[in-house]
Amino acid sequence: MPLFLNDEQTMLRDTAKDFVAASAPVSHMRSLRDSNDATGFSRDLWKQFAEMGFTGILIGEDQGGLGLGHVEAGVVLEEIGRNLSPSPFLSTAVAAVAALKGTAQAERWFPGILAGETVAALAIDEGAKHRATVKMKAERAGNGFRLTGKKQFVTHGHVADLLIVAARTAGSAADEQGVTLFAVPKDAAGLTATPERLADASLAARIAFEGVEVDADAVIGEVDAGSDPLGRLLRAGRTGAAAEMLGVGGGAMDMTVNYLKERKQFGTLIGSFQALQHRAAHLYSEMEVARAAVLKAQQLLDAGDEKAAQAVSVAKAMTGLATTLSVQEGVQMHGGMGMTDAYDIGFYMKRGRVLAEMFGDANFHADLLATTAGY
Repeated sequence: MPLFLNDEQTMLRDTAKDFVAASAPVSHMRSLRDSNDATGFSRDLWKQFAEMGFTGILIGEDQGGLGLGHVEAGVVLEEIGRNLSPSPFLSTAVAAVAALKGTAQAERWFPGILAGETVAALAIDEGAKHRATVKMKAERAGNGFRLTGKKQFVTHGHVADLLIVAARTAGSAADEQGVTLFAVPKDAAGLTATPERLADASLAARIAFEGVEVDADAVIGEVDAGSDPLGRLLRAGRTGAAAEMLGVGGGAMDMTVNYLKERKQFGTLIGSFQALQHRAAHLYSEMEVARAAVLKAQQLLDAGDEKAAQAVSVAKAMTGLATTLSVQEGVQMHGGMGMTDAYDIGFYMKRGRVLAEMFGDANFHADLLATTAGY
């Protein structure tokens, strides 16, 4: 597989680049933060994403979507990251769609996603860090289930129309089997969502399920076999988060390089200083290696390759490290200005930090790769 975009993917990238930069630049995110916006994103912009066809990238043509793949979704996500655009695209059009694909729930929820009217949130994590454990209980009740437990760091959880919930129907917390995935509507009785601001000013909710009852139709896939749709969700989410981080790291790098070309010290452009040139060259190299890792993971996912899961972990870890380097170098090379809220480079550092933790940080994926290899 060639590690570059084909002509159609390049055209999509150019379209997404122009659209996102015009409709949701960094100033859009700053405006939402400064107004203490309670939603966390623009619903009008989400409908514009649908009008552009972006929300249907991963949905098959037979269901009204574009029938494209993770490479194309990543193209859009990179531009979202480059502009720090608050959007439910990753959680809804990528991760949720991947989980719902091929299940009975797809027919119910895909039309709203395609129309830009439905927002999905992922109620997966229960602890301070992303871990592959599910403690929340789902007990049989009548013809359905009763959900009891708590989830946290649920991005858009307080305004989502659909919650995709991982709960345990058998076994212990660390068991891969015995997990069931549920599609829970926002108006379910006994569900409480408490939003909180994260470091990047985005909103994520702590969600309490106090005997939330759902019928059997809410099950995504098969009872006790939720590891399959959950695996699809996580692989798609991790790859998507890596693609968005590429945009964050790339946007920070571009901003920094431009600053080096414009800022003068003692009458000399600081970009002419050899030490800063070395740091910029090192950063560029690290970002390009991460880009190759992400594209490889996307291609393997689209091909249904059995090695896709390992490639996804490599991509998520490498992009987290490269983007962290990019935003840190950006703040440092901007000097005192980089520490102020008036300048945008700090926003890239904050968004990069949140994305690095989302779906597992570099240490989590390094450990996952080692465990998978038998170490």
